[in-house]
Amino acid sequence: MDPDTVTGRVEFAGVSFRYRRDEPLIENLSLTVHPGQTVAIVGPTGAGKTTLVNLLLRFYDLDAGTITVDGTDIAEMSRHGLRRNIGMVLQDTWLFGGTIAENIAYGKPDATREDIVTAAQATHADHLIRTLPDGYDTVVEEDGTLSAGERQLVTIARAFLVRPAILVLDEATSSVDTRTEMLVQRAMSSLRQGRTSFVIAHRLSTIRDADLILVMEAGRIVEQGSHDDLLDAGGAYARLYAAQFAQPATA
Repeated sequence: MDPDTVTGRVEFAGVSFRYRRDEPLIENLSLTVHPGQTVAIVGPTGAGKTTLVNLLLRFYDLDAGTITVDGTDIAEMSRHGLRRNIGMVLQDTWLFGGTIAENIAYGKPDATREDIVTAAQATHADHLIRTLPDGYDTVVEEDGTLSAGERQLVTIARAFLVRPAILVLDEATSSVDTRTEMLVQRAMSSLRQGRTSFVIAHRLSTIRDADLILVMEAGRIVEQGSHDDLLDAGGAYARLYAAQFAQPATA
């Protein structure tokens, strides 16, 4: 599939998957995501949130059902052909030893300096980069030089540069310093604009504007809807939200 023509329509139809034969994880899951929609996936640990996006990326093959992108079964696509249409920003950032500019251009080695700067500006990383000793030519180490939040901004700029039709975002900011947390959230919002996005959500406050929120438990979608609709329903999402925002009792 040509990345320039992919619209980002994703459909799960009757999808079932299990790591162990006698332990079902995802059973008969169906879901249609329209181009440009943001889908947030929430639920307790082990609910199947990460597994769902791993299946989209073909890290595993399905036991039953199909996943299609723009109507094409991903099982009929090469993994490389599929993944070049999908950008990923994960909780655990990865930078290699090299300059900031080289790291941003990792997925598009023919990018010009102008392309790199434009991507950084669009994802709110440019100002931060220009405060570094050598700006875009600052050399970073794999495990040093930048804070967790700064590293995340660079990886978001990297994803923006390749302009994927589909995004997979692990939105966790637990390791991000407060100074850059708001920048990271704004950068992710900019990155999602006009792209089909799957957001593995940890802080429910960050996905209130998602087009669709999926609540997963034990591999099943037990609820789906907007933030307001799910709160009004008073079900699993409302319980998760209340638990996360419960105020400590005062004496």
